[in-house]
Amino acid sequence: MVDLHTHTNESDGTDSPVELVEKAWGVGVKTLAITDHDTLSGVGMAWGRAGELGLRLIRGVEISTKARGRSVHLLAYWFGGEAPESFVEWLRGMLEIRRERNRKLTARLRELGLAIELGEAERLGRTVTGRVHIARVLVEKGYVGTIPEAFDRYIGEEAPGYVMMEDPKTPLAIEKVREHGGVPVLAHPIRLGMRDEEVEEGFVREQVEAGLLGLEVMHSDQDEAARGRYMRLAERYGLAPSGGSDFHGTIKPRVELGRGVGGNVVVPGEWVDKLAAL
Repeated sequence: MVDLHTHTNESDGTDSPVELVEKAWGVGVKTLAITDHDTLSGVGMAWGRAGELGLRLIRGVEISTKARGRSVHLLAYWFGGEAPESFVEWLRGMLEIRRERNRKLTARLRELGLAIELGEAERLGRTVTGRVHIARVLVEKGYVGTIPEAFDRYIGEEAPGYVMMEDPKTPLAIEKVREHGGVPVLAHPIRLGMRDEEVEEGFVREQVEAGLLGLEVMHSDQDEAARGRYMRLAERYGLAPSGGSDFHGTIKPRVELGRGVGGNVVVPGEWVDKLAAL
């Protein structure tokens, strides 16, 4: 099995990098990419254990960007070596953007009557502190019963406490990845919420013109119809197809490593070869 989209507790997953590698190997995943949000730190922590097991580990990251006024996630992969330090330094700047958003978000929650401080969430996070850590604090303090409820009531995109991050524009992020030897892939396009297929195609075309190289065809949120649509778009615009479960551990219990939800993620090994050849 292949899984090119997973998260550890270095961002918003619940497994450590080593635990994720061991879990992946245990369920039959032979090629794994760790794609934590805005950090590559987890890959280095898992590298030795992956080598001991014989698992092919790919360096990756999921970058938060913005286009057309909406959040757009970009996956980036390095198949032949480490990402340059200059790119890692750029990611560190992204973390400060994220921290500033978290400051504003916790301040807004206090305005809504919830006693929460940023430091409480940061004690739960590691390299990256995100909304899931804020959600965990809300659960611990009894404001909500579950993490999904925290998102629905307070910090999801449609909730009163939501604060959008000042992310870099998607074309700029694509340029940065290409400039530093990485392969940029548009993540879970279904989440863009573009139900008009012509609008969606126009958006993909814009990113191709900016240098996009791949499209996440397989994802836990994408049903058979969506997978077919994105495969056609990939073929039409010469994009390498990619796929992964978007595994986060216990935070998303329905999502299985290498399989997605109910087995809806099946990534062919040749897709990895196509991406690696770019």
